[in-house]
Amino acid sequence: MTTPDFIRAIRASAGHQLLLLPGVTAIVLDDRGRVLLGRRSDTGRWSVIGGIAEPGEQPAETAVREVYEETAVRCVPERVVLVQMLAPITYPNGDVCQFQDITFRCRATGGEARANDHESLEVAWFEVDALPPLERFALDRIHQALRDEPTWFEVPAASEASGGDAGIAGSGGSEESAGSPASPR
Repeated sequence: MTTPDFIRAIRASAGHQLLLLPGVTAIVLDDRGRVLLGRRSDTGRWSVIGGIAEPGEQPAETAVREVYEETAVRCVPERVVLVQMLAPITYPNGDVCQFQDITFRCRATGGEARANDHESLEVAWFEVDALPPLERFALDRIHQALRDEPTWFEVPAASEASGGDAGIAGSGGSEESAGSPASPR
């Protein structure tokens, strides 16, 4: 995965310390209900499409850009599936990041799926009942995107203790419903 220039600039002065970064995941479905996946060049594993928002870029724009850059597929975001703060990750070079992931359900509108950059070895559409082996991060997001439910988010501890929703709109969940993977990208 390529590190964006703006993060390299921050790292030049911040060193390896923890950076909180805006991550976006796109669950792209075609007209037949198939899911678009890419086989990552860094791990060799299949995963959902995603990346880091650029400065000033809206999350939905990031989803559209990342899907096109990685797969050559055009898409339209339909809804926010979940919002989740992920656990910090320490990369082999010592950099520490924590991603706040916003996952969108997107509808494919054009293009032909292919590996469109060096981040993917291959790209393909998969039937939901015939997915390749995937990390829990990807599986949880695909399953949540297929549900007709409000946006998932982790309910704050104060809300759980009081039994109320503390004015939060949406659908809280547990680790079982959205997962807490070690690495989103």
